[in-house]
Amino acid sequence: MDMVKLIMSWNIRPGREQPYFEFVVQEFAPGLMRLGLQTVEVLYTIHGDAPQIVTYVVAKDLDTLEQTLTSPEWRELHEKLMEYVTDYHQKVVTARGRLQF
Repeated sequence: MDMVKLIMSWNIRPGREQPYFEFVVQEFAPGLMRLGLQTVEVLYTIHGDAPQIVTYVVAKDLDTLEQTLTSPEWRELHEKLMEYVTDYHQKVVTARGRLQF
């Protein structure tokens, strides 16, 4: 089976930047690792008409990713992320290198 990539994008809620970054460093990134997802890239847009954050994580296969995205641990992590962000989107693609949209 092919590795799959979960592409997530969002904007940080205005006025929540500092707590957002603390959450990402202290909880979100370590939580993704505990769930077996490896962060391979994070893009931060500082100017322009694009999501502020685009995060790419990989899983060993689609079954593993589907199990992860339906787990209570993921739901808890995702719900907490939603406290800090807006315009959240995600999609799953076959991992084929860098900068897939």
